Amino acid sequence: MRIAFLGTGRMGTELARHLLTEHELTVWNRTAARTAPLAEAGARVAPTAAEAVDGAELIVTSLFGPDAVRETVLAPGLVPAGVPWVDTTTVSPADADDFAAAVPTYVAVPVVGTLGPARAGALGVYVGTPDDALREQVLGLVAPWADPERLRGVASARAAATGKLLANLALAVSAQGLREALALGAAAGVSDEETLDMLGSTGLAFIAGMKGSFVRGERGTEGGDFTADAIAKDARLMIDTVASASDGAEGCRPGADLPALRGALASLDAEIAAGHGDHDFSTVLLPGARGTAD
Repeated sequence: MRIAFLGTGRMGTELARHLLTEHELTVWNRTAARTAPLAEAGARVAPTAAEAVDGAELIVTSLFGPDAVRETVLAPGLVPAGVPWVDTTTVSPADADDFAAAVPTYVAVPVVGTLGPARAGALGVYVGTPDDALREQVLGLVAPWADPERLRGVASARAAATGKLLANLALAVSAQGLREALALGAAAGVSDEETLDMLGSTGLAFIAGMKGSFVRGERGTEGGDFTADAIAKDARLMIDTVASASDGAEGCRPGADLPALRGALASLDAEIAAGHGDHDFSTVLLPGARGTAD
């Protein structure tokens, strides 16, 4: 299949690599230098997004957020009639509704996981569209990205977008919980290593295992798996989704809020303000960020 792949950042590059083995890939990125690894692997590089999609049988987008999707795809009317559009960008449920209304072939395909699982083809992947045949086609296309147990077709783009935001809410709030557990341990005279060990039998075991190498200093946060900028952007989508929900929305009370997520976002924003937005979001867990000694 001739596929146009728009957006070759960290995650987009890993997803595109999996498609190169079976398909003819043309790639585009706003910063052209970021297409170099895929060009070396055999992809054709297009100078513009419009040229990338010319003649494509399917379009994949992996952009930073919904504003980038609107600017790159919707504003110029980039998707030809009848061509499937597979969007891996993290967007809100309302954004997904808008995109599906604008382009009938829109399929929301957000991925859950970081760069390691992406390279291994072990991500969680949602495939959301009401078109049964299109959903089956895309499930087959993206199977190389996914842990088979975590590849899930859903009946709407909105449902897929919601699934991704729920996953990232759990990640952000868990990281904030780990940050506070480490601060509590330090205040009690317990080392970070001892705190991580004690958390092994708690609900924070998963995040402690995932981010323990950053806490121990075994890995630096520069060039990490999931940036503070990116998860903060996703947290704002979650907060806006709840804030904009109508009073009659099922399960959503007037004045509903996400206070735990707002706490996590405040920690992320502090690190972004300190110049660490392009670092792995584990930067919030480091001793300096927590106000404790190294």
